Amino acid sequence: MTIRKELWFGFSLMAVILTVTVIFMPWSNMQNGHIGLLMLSLVVVAIMLGFPTAFTLMGMGVFFAWLAYRSGNPDLAQRQTLDLMVQRAYSVMSNDVLISIPLFVFMGYLVERANLIAKLFRALELSLARVPGALAVATLVTCAIFATATGIVGAVVTLMGLLALPAMLKSGYDVRLSAGVITAGGCLGILIPPSVLLIVYGATAGVSVVQLYAGAFFPGIMLASLYIMYVIIVAKLNPHLAPPLPMEERHIDLPPDNEKIREAISHRVLPGLIGALKGSRNLGISSGTIARQGFIALLPAFTLVLFLGFTWHLATKPAPKAEAEGLTQMGGGVIAEEAAGGDAGGLEEPREEDEEGLKEPPAEGLKEPPAEGLKEPPAEGLKEPPAEGVKQPPAAKVGTAPAPAIAAAPVPEAEATERLPVPTWYWIMAGVSLVTAVAFYAVFTFVRLEVFKMLLGSFFPLALMILAVLGSIVFGFATPTEAAALGSAGGFILAAAYKQLNFGVVKESVFLTAKTSAMVCWLFVGSSIFSAAFALLGGQNLVEQWVLSLNMTPLQFMLLSQFIIFILGWPLEWTEIIVIFMPIFIPLLPHFGVDPLFFGLLVALNLQTAFLSPPVAMAAFYLKGVSPPHVTLNQIFAGMMPFMGIQVVALAMLYIFPEIGMWLPKVLYGN
Repeated sequence: MTIRKELWFGFSLMAVILTVTVIFMPWSNMQNGHIGLLMLSLVVVAIMLGFPTAFTLMGMGVFFAWLAYRSGNPDLAQRQTLDLMVQRAYSVMSNDVLISIPLFVFMGYLVERANLIAKLFRALELSLARVPGALAVATLVTCAIFATATGIVGAVVTLMGLLALPAMLKSGYDVRLSAGVITAGGCLGILIPPSVLLIVYGATAGVSVVQLYAGAFFPGIMLASLYIMYVIIVAKLNPHLAPPLPMEERHIDLPPDNEKIREAISHRVLPGLIGALKGSRNLGISSGTIARQGFIALLPAFTLVLFLGFTWHLATKPAPKAEAEGLTQMGGGVIAEEAAGGDAGGLEEPREEDEEGLKEPPAEGLKEPPAEGLKEPPAEGLKEPPAEGVKQPPAAKVGTAPAPAIAAAPVPEAEATERLPVPTWYWIMAGVSLVTAVAFYAVFTFVRLEVFKMLLGSFFPLALMILAVLGSIVFGFATPTEAAALGSAGGFILAAAYKQLNFGVVKESVFLTAKTSAMVCWLFVGSSIFSAAFALLGGQNLVEQWVLSLNMTPLQFMLLSQFIIFILGWPLEWTEIIVIFMPIFIPLLPHFGVDPLFFGLLVALNLQTAFLSPPVAMAAFYLKGVSPPHVTLNQIFAGMMPFMGIQVVALAMLYIFPEIGMWLPKVLYGN
């Protein structure tokens, strides 16, 4: 019955599209622009019928491009169409930005097979046991981390459906809430960098992928935080929907040595380890074992000290003296040029260019006045000025006096090396950090030490790899392609560290990477041909004229465009929306003063709905494929609806407060 409802929904939507096309198309006065709109509607219907997106775009694009060329010169239409196909395919295959896609995908498949997600989920489950809805919150955090490492929605939803869904159902969680948490959390990978969607949008819109990554970082964290807040509120108000974790589920077996220390000395780590070092009270535990446990326990303190030291270095760093540096460069360049000209510096060049004009006036004009009546008085007065005022100023211009003056501008090296006074906010932050550290170690028990070890073995290696990849991109140390190669190497290292690296894993990862990359590249080729045909037919101009004729404000345009993208997310996937409709929206942005970077962030946040909205909600089908038989698609769809509402709220927050996405790119790149 469910399948029939979905089919009826899909067929009804296609009927609406075709009906609108038939009614509003001027069949008696068809122009090329109207043919372009007809092509657009036919492509949407064909994709909804299940035809492959890439080949549908290519087929429609080639046919309608031939129609466009045929209207101009029928004899050359076939040749021009074939030339267009070759040129568009070559331009896509030679796009350097797209090289990062297979590398990021390969990294994701290797991380997926490193078998650390189960350990990560268990560690987060135990560390968040006291939080309302602990299992659901741990699922969202795991999904966010795993989605950041892979960016593959299907892989995240499928794996978390196998790990988290049985655990939540066993603990008495509501089926709809459990399904919504897994599907919404799994879709975070298309927004949080390194996202393939952002690479595709950047290549389509001509926007820097590096800036897109920097801009999408905080919106992704904001959306994940809103999900977590919603789960905590629901679990607090309705505990029966998300019961607390049973005590037997929280039990952790301690190592024998730690168990001895806890029973004999203290259940807290630091007092227990310090007491175990005292002579006869060491309980037969070697000093090396105690030292290793102490080093692990003090890692948070070491990290805090490094963080405070680095923050102090940045907060007290001397301000760069831009004016002195500018004077040094300009002065140095001028003096060097003048000195290269000769001893006379700037006065010699005019003499070489016009030697006669400079010699004749002094010879005639300076001798006649003293000869007539200025012999005695000016003899003294005219000799002194040439001696002091004429000879010294030229010497100053040559470089003797100004050179030290300009060189002396940056001389205050003592001042430059003096650090700025420590700001008040640093002391406040340091004080809060120290108080937090003391409170942390006051409740840091041996049980929590074991949880921390589990996080060290699962969360921190993955987090370090992610930070290395994203940090190298955002701070300009590497291009997205180079960072993707670094991530692939990190995936190899993680798989080897967890003893999952073998020929079968590498072979399967390479095969899936080639399959995904081929799909994306052919999708780009089809999109490029389709966009060219649409432009040749004048469809873009027709859309622009219609939009501009509405005399909309920028706010109205943004609302209209985001509403269209939101609706398109119901029948289409994000790849089709990006490659088909973004080339239509992007040329309109300058008319309304909209930054393409900011528009891309809104689109990426909006397209979360493409995986959560029926009937093409792929996340629901991924989860249904691995869920128990009693979990129905209707329950999964119902569970996703509140999270779609949260996405709309996040979209509104990003539009109202654009600095959420634009602050980091402005700070790093000055845009």
